[in-house]
Amino acid sequence: MGKISPVSIKYTVYANFIAQGSVEKPDVIGALFGQTEGLLGSELEMRELQKEGKIGRIEVDLKSEDGKTIGKIQIPSALDKAETALIGAAIETIDKIGPTDAKIEIERIEDVRGGKREYIVDRAKKLLEQIQGTSETREITNDLRVQSRISKIQEYGEEKLPAGDISGNEIIVVEGRADVVNLLKNGINNVIGMNGTNLPEAIKKLSQEKQVTLFVDGDRGGRLIAKNVCDNAKIDYIASAPDGKEVEELVDKEVFQALRKKFSAKEFFSRNRYRSHEENQERAEEKEIDKEKLKEMMSKIEGSKSAYLLNSGMEIIKEVSSKNLPIVLERIRGVSAIVMDGLVTANIVKSAEDAGIRTIAARNFAYTDTKIRLISL
Repeated sequence: MGKISPVSIKYTVYANFIAQGSVEKPDVIGALFGQTEGLLGSELEMRELQKEGKIGRIEVDLKSEDGKTIGKIQIPSALDKAETALIGAAIETIDKIGPTDAKIEIERIEDVRGGKREYIVDRAKKLLEQIQGTSETREITNDLRVQSRISKIQEYGEEKLPAGDISGNEIIVVEGRADVVNLLKNGINNVIGMNGTNLPEAIKKLSQEKQVTLFVDGDRGGRLIAKNVCDNAKIDYIASAPDGKEVEELVDKEVFQALRKKFSAKEFFSRNRYRSHEENQERAEEKEIDKEKLKEMMSKIEGSKSAYLLNSGMEIIKEVSSKNLPIVLERIRGVSAIVMDGLVTANIVKSAEDAGIRTIAARNFAYTDTKIRLISL
């Protein structure tokens, strides 16, 4: 079995579980491997990922209370953020541990690189004090200056959003912590992250008080996020990373070029270079759908991890569990659209394609490479 290097670890998935009977650690590990098998395809098979060193040693702490077993799970990951989120979503579909019914919920996914950077800054300060008059001092000082910028990252509001100094009148909103870190590293302090694709209430409030520039990745996922944010908050400008690149991987020149080329929200969506012909068609078709009606449906199932199956007239045929969607779609006919509470994974999209579904409406999409119309609510 391959071992994951501590240096390679990017994220840690933290999960809580409760089993209705007595179970042991091997039962939990077996459920993680066995019940996620085949959900995400061969490339994201947890057993194989661990053999390849892309997922580390899974830690399980548990205790028995009143005949039940409660516990915590930690999974270190060297995958990227989207793949790690998919693993987390797959784990939540597990409904049995050993012979007993069980429920697993993801508590959080933590970017562990932040803690390493804090250690580096503190250690660098101590080492710098020991260096006197060497020719390398300037280089070390420059490196320290960059790390000191990164160390200024803070948590904003009740949602604990990663942020720099956003006390001014203009702020830049990015997707996640890694994006915030990259902008701070390049001397841009007025930045705050959404901690994912779902728009936090704190960002909505800030958009009413400040001039906001939304900075998204240069791919279709970035454009979907831009649409969702603009539908739910007041955005003044939108900047995009170069095609195919993420904000977190941009070098200093690319960051400043992208921000200089920002557009008003209206112009961003109207320019042909930000939409393929297929996306133009998708937008035209989307106008035909009563989005407010879909939002109303979503409000009824939000937090329940359920999904509504709709006919071509956008009428509810059936309510089902989101985790059972792939199985249900194999058996039911006449479904034209889905309104879903939960993360839309590749497995769900593929099942919807096979069933001839034309529209999926949800809050969060982990997979967007499809001809199905995806509507972000």
